[in-house]
Amino acid sequence: MNLSSNMEFEIKGNFMPNLHNSERLKILEVSPESVIIQMQNSNSRGVFPLDNFQYWIRKKSLVHVTEQKEMLSSTGE
Repeated sequence: MNLSSNMEFEIKGNFMPNLHNSERLKILEVSPESVIIQMQNSNSRGVFPLDNFQYWIRKKSLVHVTEQKEMLSSTGE
């Protein structure tokens, strides 16, 4: 998945770095090496290595909000 600023992800229960018990996070900035994020319930920022952030997406711990809406509409929910 190509990442960009302002993308939002729903956080699933198996996302270990969820220190603020947020339901969502937003990407603030993406570089070739890292992803800067902000959790929904926090004013603080976090930084992930790009490959680590992609790992959480592949593991379905982070679900892109648009992707989730498409899945729900295809199941009729």
